[in-house]
Amino acid sequence: MTVALSGDEIGGRLEEQFPGSVVETGLNSVLVRSESLVKIATFLKTASGLEFDYLSAITSVDYNDYFEVLYQLTSIKHNHSLVVKTRCHGRENPTLPSVVSLWRGADFQEREIYDLMGIRFDGHPNLKHIFLWEGFPGHPLRKDYE
Repeated sequence: MTVALSGDEIGGRLEEQFPGSVVETGLNSVLVRSESLVKIATFLKTASGLEFDYLSAITSVDYNDYFEVLYQLTSIKHNHSLVVKTRCHGRENPTLPSVVSLWRGADFQEREIYDLMGIRFDGHPNLKHIFLWEGFPGHPLRKDYE
C-alpha cells in the first residue's frame, strides 16, 4: 500500500515552483489551475524525491457549475501517492490539456471521460469515442443527461 503524501506539503512545494498555480490543498490532494496542469504534472513526474512515474487513474465529477478531473498519481520508486485535481468550466465545450505525453496510461482514460462526460483533452493523439457511437446524443455521466 502506498503512503499518501500531504496535499499541503506538496501544494507548498508546487506554489514555490509555479506561483499562482495552486488553488487549494487537501489532506492528500492538490487542486491546480487547468492552465498549469501539464507543467505541474511534468514537475511531479520528474522532480527528485517525488517521481510520480505511474498514473493509477483519471476520473471526473460533474458539480453542475464546473467539472473536476482527478488524477491519482503513484511513485513506484518511493511508494507514495497523491491526487491532483483540476477544474474546467462551461458545459458547452469543457477542455483540459492532455497528459498522454507524460503517462501513456492516460490514453483510454481521457477518451472515456471525453465519451461519457464530454470533456475534450487538447493534445490527445487519438481523441475519439470508445464506448458510444459517433453522433450519440449527450454525455451519459453528466448530471443534466436525460
